[in-house]
Amino acid sequence: MEQPPGWTWQDRAEGSIPRGSALDPSVDPVEGVRAYPTAYLPDRLLLTEALGGDDGALDQDLKTIAEAAESFGWRIEVGPVDAAVQPGDRRAARRATARRTGRDLAPGVPGLLRVLLTTPDEAGRGESPAPPDSWRVLQRARRISRSSMPRAGLEHVLSVDPVGLNPFSRTNPFSRTNPFSRTNPVRGVGPVGTDDYLEPGRGARQPVAWIGAAPMRGAAPKRGRRPVVVVLDTGCGEHPWLPDDIVTHGAELDGAPIGLTGDDDPERFPDLYGQLDGEIDAVAGHGTFIAGLIRQTAPDADILAIRVAGSLGVVDESVFLRALADVIELKRRNAKDSATGHPIDVISLSLGYYHETPIDGQYSLTLYALLRTARELGIVVVCSAGNDAIDRPSFPASLWAWPGADNGIAPDDDAPLVSVGALNPSGRSVALFSNVGPWVRAYAPGALVVSTTPPFTGGMQPSTRSDFDDLPRETVDPDDYRGGFSVWSGTSFAAPFVAGRIAAALGPVLAKGGSPSNKVVRKVVDEVLKALPSPVR
Repeated sequence: MEQPPGWTWQDRAEGSIPRGSALDPSVDPVEGVRAYPTAYLPDRLLLTEALGGDDGALDQDLKTIAEAAESFGWRIEVGPVDAAVQPGDRRAARRATARRTGRDLAPGVPGLLRVLLTTPDEAGRGESPAPPDSWRVLQRARRISRSSMPRAGLEHVLSVDPVGLNPFSRTNPFSRTNPFSRTNPVRGVGPVGTDDYLEPGRGARQPVAWIGAAPMRGAAPKRGRRPVVVVLDTGCGEHPWLPDDIVTHGAELDGAPIGLTGDDDPERFPDLYGQLDGEIDAVAGHGTFIAGLIRQTAPDADILAIRVAGSLGVVDESVFLRALADVIELKRRNAKDSATGHPIDVISLSLGYYHETPIDGQYSLTLYALLRTARELGIVVVCSAGNDAIDRPSFPASLWAWPGADNGIAPDDDAPLVSVGALNPSGRSVALFSNVGPWVRAYAPGALVVSTTPPFTGGMQPSTRSDFDDLPRETVDPDDYRGGFSVWSGTSFAAPFVAGRIAAALGPVLAKGGSPSNKVVRKVVDEVLKALPSPVR
């Protein structure tokens, strides 16, 4: 592949740097705070600022965090989730945060500040100037303030696999990690069980030949418009099914790009991580595969592809929140003036994480507030449930008022949030890798589904080659995707199946012109979910 001037292997390798640490809930326990494992960035905290402006409360929280950090010998620098503003410029930080998160959008949407933990050059007062640990700071701040510190939280590491509780999906350059042996879709132990989906031909990604016609796209509506699906994932690569008049790349807000734009693009460069392991990266082409599923289930829909992940498939929470806020702002502006925004009907999220304190009052409401605002604006949010074969609620999939929920979320009349688990090809049973529980609202095909892939070819070779009569004869090359299609498994792919179905069902409504009410949107979603295959109980 020809490289643009100035691109180097160092630039492309940025996305292959592992992110985050695994949280040990036994460290610095606080009475009344029951914690669970998660993955987080240990050098930072995220601080939410409720609208309506209680600066005194915000300043007190920052003072408490600074005191907690100092007790360990660490310092803090406050900045926005906006690279254009320098840490320490509090007023500019708040202005930037308000602009990026739609502060003028609606009450209840918080601003977002990043608190960086730093180690002084010389040890001073405190226990130790060792590498910072935001979990210890947060717990000590809770102890100092004698409260749950709901405005402050860890910056979590999300994953588009997801990788579950371990942010490192693979080791470098050869062997797998422990306890998780593979990335997408699942992992386990032994020759049976969830590992069955890891074998090529049974669920793991592998090339496949598509012999049918491309999805048929109808003419543009004369009065209204096409439905629009936003995908926040690894971006979208090249494919004949996904031309520029269907997929929008590089969306901007106020002249600034939304999401990641670095050279470490897993939709262009398939082997940025572990280049000696003989395999393409675990999530290379993930976003293209999802876009292809939406193309199949909603041929008339337009797709807005936003990249938030690199080649490991891990996502900094602040990157995700900022991109999500920008997407919501595009929708808000479009509702007022179509020339300054972008229509959006469905957001498809095939990523997630497990919160360490998921119960009411002990987790930051920033993500929920953003999703709630999106739904108030009429956007349906569709989330993958996760591939860890457990019933532990994941974020954002469980951020709705599910039966028996302990998250403190009340029912509402906004557009729905739909969490989706995966079905086996029969449509009669749930895939063994799929997360389950009352917080999973629907199940859809997610095992051994076929979709689009960029024309990748990796380092693995066919097992046998025997040329004859000037013809190259060989067995299937396991990582040659130049045919443009593959088969893959995961709840990552069940979610866009549902997102596409919802977009297709909204199409006739949108073609008439105007914007459907949230009541109409809820009715459309209910009809789509009722038509999905039902597992036999």
